Amino acid sequence: MNYNVASLFAGVGGICLGFKNAGANIVWANEMDKWACETYKRNFTHTLIEAKIEDVDINSIPNVDILTSGFPCTSFSIAGYQKGFEDEKSGHLFMETLKIIKAIQPQVIFLENVKNLLSHDKGNTFKVIKEALVDAGYFFKYQVLNSMEYGNVPQNRERIYIVGFKNKNHCDMFNFPKPIKLTKTIRDIINPTVQKDSKFYYENSKYYPMLSEVMKNRNTVYQLRRVYVRENKNNVSPTLTANMGTGGHNVPLIIDDYGLRKLTPKECFMFQGFPEDYQLPSSMANSHLYKQAGNSVTVPVVERIAKNILDIMNKSSSNIKEQYIAS
Repeated sequence: MNYNVASLFAGVGGICLGFKNAGANIVWANEMDKWACETYKRNFTHTLIEAKIEDVDINSIPNVDILTSGFPCTSFSIAGYQKGFEDEKSGHLFMETLKIIKAIQPQVIFLENVKNLLSHDKGNTFKVIKEALVDAGYFFKYQVLNSMEYGNVPQNRERIYIVGFKNKNHCDMFNFPKPIKLTKTIRDIINPTVQKDSKFYYENSKYYPMLSEVMKNRNTVYQLRRVYVRENKNNVSPTLTANMGTGGHNVPLIIDDYGLRKLTPKECFMFQGFPEDYQLPSSMANSHLYKQAGNSVTVPVVERIAKNILDIMNKSSSNIKEQYIAS
């Protein structure tokens, strides 16, 4: 069966693409960032509501089987201020997600956030979220998955995924995907023999003396953090961040045949598991594209979770059909 999906805080479409690849039908999405919307519209043709979630008319959301939400995680992040629900941004926006969940009552909900959501405020923040989902009528499971362990993507990225079902039996049947072997390397994304635009190289940068002293390994991704550079010892990309395109903070760096350079926006998208042919607006500033990649999800991880969700729903639908025929 084709199951319909609506997506809140859709960003550039990472969650949508994961569910689409798994076989679901994306019919509606919402995103407020105009630059992310521009990228999204390059790759999807269904309805996209370009507005703050508070301004979305709930009655305009079609009946869907699955509702997804990658609500902003700034205040839950280790790198953020950790204000949780006191924060006007993140806490408030989770409650907006909850309001829509209660209004449209989808069969399944899919939520994604940073790993630190579990431990924030000694677990009290996550306790509130769990209680709110139970109050909304959902049974759910959650797990922290690392992209390099569950998506065969060479990026060290841990995120919490929450999957809720209206039907308790469906929840009991659902399992998160098992770890898979990481077979892809940075060389599956980066071709060191292809020279990039000179703006990506650091030979004329104030950081070059420090970088040239530390960067020796061609098989991993380094990270520039203003006053020092760090090598990722497991030969994958460190966690990509939304601010990696601003100055010298969290910039992912590699060595190619032409020197020391930062990853291009396209490469960052591919380190999130987006296909090489995913369309990025050529006229858009790289700073916006870096932010979009850092804020997105790892597509293959979402796809594997989505496949498990759809398998449960298909089995249930087949059982209902068999019971109907037998009666």
